[in-house]
Amino acid sequence: MNKRNEIVKEALTWVGTPYHHAAKVKGGGTDCAMILIEVYSTVGLIENFTPEYYPMDWALHRGEERYLENVLKYAEETTSPKIGDIIVYKFGRCISHAGILIGDNQMVHAWMRSGDVSVSRIDEGELAGRISGYYSVFKAGK
Repeated sequence: MNKRNEIVKEALTWVGTPYHHAAKVKGGGTDCAMILIEVYSTVGLIENFTPEYYPMDWALHRGEERYLENVLKYAEETTSPKIGDIIVYKFGRCISHAGILIGDNQMVHAWMRSGDVSVSRIDEGELAGRISGYYSVFKAGK
């Protein structure tokens, strides 16, 4: 199995995990930042780390791209996203939500609005019109 398929397979094992701010326990709770860390570290593409503390509503009151800064430590922007890549969204003043692309315009993401990790279309409901870019942990060509 290639790494992209491993990412999708691992991300799908998180579906149904309750949404819980700043947690990263499969089946126990996670948020949209922590699931990325857990999935990509489980498949061996990044080191597991805990980001600096972030309040639940930080993106509504601050303009710094804190979320994106962590993504950029391990991924680079891509204009041709593939399964296993990251899609980011702007809420509030900056990028503050993300998911993992799994194909067919769908992603796995921890979504406070649904209360859990779920599979969603990348452009549905509140996500429509908020896509801010795509990022890949793979170097060009992989």
